[in-house]
Parts: sequence; structure tokens; C-alpha cells
Amino acid sequence: MAEIKLETIPVGTLGIIAMDNIMPLAEKVDAYLAYWRSERERAKGENALHFRGYQRDSYILGSRVPRFGSGEGKGEITESVRGYDVYIMTDVLNNSLTYKVRGIVNHMSPDDHYADLKRIIGAIQGKAQRITVIMPFLYESRQHRRTKRESLDCAYMLQELVQMGVDDIITFDAHDPRVQNAIPNCGFENIACTYQFIKGLAHSTPDIHFDSDHLMVVSPDEGGMNRAVNVANYLGVNVGMFYKRRDYTKIVNGTNPIVAHEYLGTDLEGKDVLIFDDMISSGGSMLEVAAELKKRHAGRVFVLATFGLFTNGLEKFDKAYEEGTIYKVLTTNLTYQMPELFERPYYSSVDLSKYIALVIDNLNHNSSLADFLVPTDRINRFLTAFKEQQKAREEAAAKE
Repeated sequence: MAEIKLETIPVGTLGIIAMDNIMPLAEKVDAYLAYWRSERERAKGENALHFRGYQRDSYILGSRVPRFGSGEGKGEITESVRGYDVYIMTDVLNNSLTYKVRGIVNHMSPDDHYADLKRIIGAIQGKAQRITVIMPFLYESRQHRRTKRESLDCAYMLQELVQMGVDDIITFDAHDPRVQNAIPNCGFENIACTYQFIKGLAHSTPDIHFDSDHLMVVSPDEGGMNRAVNVANYLGVNVGMFYKRRDYTKIVNGTNPIVAHEYLGTDLEGKDVLIFDDMISSGGSMLEVAAELKKRHAGRVFVLATFGLFTNGLEKFDKAYEEGTIYKVLTTNLTYQMPELFERPYYSSVDLSKYIALVIDNLNHNSSLADFLVPTDRINRFLTAFKEQQKAREEAAAKE
């Protein structure tokens, strides 16, 4: 059972609306919630405070978004949500789902997923006690600022959701969390996955040493420096950074091409290196950074990203692994993971379902999220235990 202290009654009956694009993750979250609440009620026995719908086999509510032959759609909720504390989960990056337009099969784009989210919110018709949208990858978050005559899509999206009646928005590792300034009067939680990544690293690579003599954290660009510094501080290791020199006289595929990656930081000789970023898109930039690290005689190179999109496939990563450029790739299950990923020997998935369940359980009880947003104590406890276990294994191996 989860080690959480809930001292308040729920805001309303808990209900989860899981869009089709995130159903596998939502079902894991639902299973945790059902188990915890069942154990909680059983532990309280006759002293339990009973109210409608607290203990259920599943908290996922029936919903669907059917489409007409023209491609138009509508949102439907198949059971009442009056007075519910509703959590809508959606993955706007899931391109595996399809629909037909005049008989032609189309893969769903982020725009399609966002439109479906609005349809479901519209179907609630203001009857819910509270609506929280859990959108792990924030829609259009890479278009977070205006540098010339451009649209501010992410800000528009946030404002539109608030106008439709959404009370809180939960996202993970936003590309630029300052985008929340677009909705200053609405709840906005940007949650980091640092603790889960550290655990994932330890489980996938038991011989990794979390100290400054054996490990470094490197940001692939200046934009991710805060993220890298945060992880390095938790681990007590040094941090480095690459910056991109671009050719501003040309535009290739909508952006200025990168001329070179320049490194700023301490010596990498023989050290394992964590390349930490919010997403892997095509992966080209991160693999170039990995190659530069190997040129500087780095040890094993780990690529870590909250969202693994792999928009150009896995061939580049396969080649980099075969050549020894990368050792491991870790991404979360917050977005769609192509099945072939799990066939790769270098890939490890970081599961966030329990984390999301904890967040939902606490929010439903109006409890603080401080322990989740600042996981310092949990990370320190885990690292202490891991280092003790690692030392015991090494001593046992030495005796043999």
C-alpha cells in the first residue's frame, strides 16, 4: 500500500476519463487506486468513513469519441459525472490511432487528440465538481514563445481549457514551464520525473556509481541546463553542457542547421555520462552529442528523456549502440511507446503509473503535492540504500 497520509475527505467521487490514446497507462493507474483504497478501507474496518464511490473495482468512466464518415467527431460520456472529481488523461503524441475520412485511413495527429479532449470536456457540460486534465506531454509546448510573427499555440490551448471549465492541468517536464504564465489563476503542476529516472538507472544498470568520480550529467543544449543541474545536484556529481553553433544564413526543414556542438565542462575521461533532456524527437542531436562525448573519452553514455518520440525510427539508435556510442536509452511510458522499442537491448522503460496514481489520490483528497514535486528525501533514501547494496555486492564478489 502507498505510504501516503490522507487527512481530509475527498473533494468529490473520483472518476477517471481515459482517452483511447492513453488507455494502457490509465488502466495501470486505475489498478493502483483500486488496490490502495480497498486496503485503506479494510485497514479502517468499522471506523471507515463511508461515502459514495470511494471503494470501487475501477474508477475509469465510460466515454468514447465516435466519428462520422466526413471525419467529424463528437464526445460522449456513458455515465453520470454529476458531483464527480474528474481526471481526464490524454496523450496527444500517440500516432498509432487511426480514423477514416471518406474511406481513407488517417493517423491521429496532436491536433486530433486535442480536439477530442475538448469534445469530452464539452460532454461533461459543467456537471462535475472539478475537472483536472492530465496531459503528460503539453500540447504544442515546443511553441512556447514568440520570436517573430508566430502563433503562441501552447498559451492559446491553456487559456481555452480554462475557459471550458478545467480547474487544474497536470503535465510532466514541460519544455518551458513558464508557459503557465498564460493562466495565472488556474492550477498548473509541472512534475519532474527525476526520482523515477534514478531508480530506472539503478535497476537497469546495477554497477553504475552515483558519485562525482564515476559519473557526470550533461545537457545537450543550453535550454536543458536547468534540468541537468537539478539532476546533478540530487546525485552530487558535476555537470557539463553542449551548445549548438548554427548557420543563420540557411534554413533546412524549418530551422537553422547546426554547424557544430561545443562542449563546456570538466574532464570526461573514463566517466559514465547521463545526457538528460525532456524529449527525444528524431534523436539526431542527442546522438551527435553522444558521439562528441565518446571523442572526449567518456565511458558509458546513457540517453535519458521523459518523452521518447523517435520520429525518424530507431535505425540511428541501433547503429549508435552497435558502434558503442550509446549504452542505454531510458524514456518513460507517459507517451506512446512503439512495440519495437522493447525489442532493443539498449532500451529501458521508466514506469510512471504509480506516480500518477499517487498524484490523483492526493489531489482527490485535497492533500499537498510537496513531497512529489520536491522528492529530495525519497531520492536520498534510495541512493543511500542502493549504495549500501552495491558495496555489499562488490565486497561479496571480491571474497569469491
